[in-house]
Amino acid sequence: MSARPELTHPGDDAIAAAMSRTLTALSAVFQALGDGEHTLNLVGERTDNAFVTGRTDLSIGMEPLRLAVLDEDEFCALRMLLVFALEGSTMRSAVLVATTAAEPSPRACGWSVRDGWLHPMDTDDLQAAVIPCPDLTAVERKVYPAPVLIQLPDSDEETPDA
Repeated sequence: MSARPELTHPGDDAIAAAMSRTLTALSAVFQALGDGEHTLNLVGERTDNAFVTGRTDLSIGMEPLRLAVLDEDEFCALRMLLVFALEGSTMRSAVLVATTAAEPSPRACGWSVRDGWLHPMDTDDLQAAVIPCPDLTAVERKVYPAPVLIQLPDSDEETPDA
């Protein structure tokens, strides 16, 4: 018998709803980040105590509107992890940190997953998370408050009829 708890398998409807929320959340994140070169990092703790991570590099342009991902497989993996984080039955906690390349130093903001959505992280917690390890030559990131992301209903059933 394994000492690690089993993962709960979410139903198809729960996964579909979480996928819809993920696409809405990523669209809101992209709009909030705006023009530039960005890196998204997701770290989650599963309910079986394992940690999972995802990372993707992307370039966003607002006029004209464009999104370019450096590695489509990395983007798909991060998106899949976000689906399961927002669904909630297999993830205990998760955070999404966005780093924007900027001169003279990069800047970062982050969101934590709570109640099936992305909520801005406390900047003190984020600052502690992005501090480079001692004795490593890493660039320090300037932390700023993440914007609040508007959550839309999962389905048309929640939208009033016209």
